[in-house]
Amino acid sequence: MHDNIPDAPSSPTGAAHFDPTIGRHRIEPQHGAAFELRRGQVLKVIDPRGEQVSDLIAYARDDWNHVLSSGRTLDYNNTIYLTAGHQLYSNRSAAMFTIVADTVGRHDFLYTPCIQETFTIIYQHHGHHPSCAENLSRALAAFGPVHAEDIPTTFNIFMNVEIGPTGELHIAPPRSRPGDFIELRAEIDVVVGLTACSAEMSNNYAFKPIEYEIR
Repeated sequence: MHDNIPDAPSSPTGAAHFDPTIGRHRIEPQHGAAFELRRGQVLKVIDPRGEQVSDLIAYARDDWNHVLSSGRTLDYNNTIYLTAGHQLYSNRSAAMFTIVADTVGRHDFLYTPCIQETFTIIYQHHGHHPSCAENLSRALAAFGPVHAEDIPTTFNIFMNVEIGPTGELHIAPPRSRPGDFIELRAEIDVVVGLTACSAEMSNNYAFKPIEYEIR
């Protein structure tokens, strides 16, 4: 499938970093990538096989203390279901992205990226397990030091979180089907970290690649 699509160059650590060019790029399952996005450019994140989550974090290109914020975004949009027309805000209340297209309409901005302890506490898995926080940290290291535990809540593209009547959270299979996508326009210059999520429940227990384009 998509044999003409270049893989994001990666290392055994699960990180990737390169200068984006015209065309589509693939992040392999349980891996990550990092790249710059200039104001006005559009990032298109595609789920090529369906039911695969992609964690996204972004930092202002010239100030790593200026970062994407779940709290500000949910506050200013007054909804947890972000889709076309909504903006994603930073911790300084600056619009970082505008969602300009969305074929799924269900994403999550409540859950933090999975870390090693996620798999110990929730999955009872002991020993190393690939995680989004680790993959983001390693990919972003090409631009600046970011410790995995310091990465804030990510915008979890295609993640389907349902809220029960008493407030309990339920992670359901993503609603994305093969070829579904979301497009985000950068409102400031940013460094972006992006993954093909490593958590079993988030992806309906099957790890798949994520693809993306920048224009």
